[in-house]
Amino acid sequence: MSRSAHALSTPARPDVTCAVRRGATRLLRQAGFVVASEMTFASGRRADLVGLRRNHEIWIIEVKSGLADFRADQKWNAYVDYCDALAFAVPESFPIELIPPEIGLIMADGFGGEMLREPLRSPLAPPRRKAVTLAFAQLVSARLMAIEDPDFSAG
Repeated sequence: MSRSAHALSTPARPDVTCAVRRGATRLLRQAGFVVASEMTFASGRRADLVGLRRNHEIWIIEVKSGLADFRADQKWNAYVDYCDALAFAVPESFPIELIPPEIGLIMADGFGGEMLREPLRSPLAPPRRKAVTLAFAQLVSARLMAIEDPDFSAG
């Protein structure tokens, strides 16, 4: 295969990331979560996806487009302090044996996702749960307000 033909057949990393994020989000929504992307925590770490269920359960989903992305970004261990469950969402081509067994595993594409392995649950302490839930609400509300009134500036 020529180099140009290979480039046409292999999706770019941002496109893979977007597709995996979309599929994982759809899977979470089907499971009863509301979902926010790119949420920053008090630690300064930013999670790819955060899901919140009616029962106040909080999941963080780390999206990985491929092996290079996984190897380059090992900050995901810091997320366990901000969720009840942690999972990776990856494309079908990802070597899933690299995902630690206690971490959930979602295989996803632009159309949906499949939970290959449920994450182990470790309940958050009530004060941390409240802080994360409030941060989630503030983030989602700010994004909605920006859509409804994009010309507003708080100064």
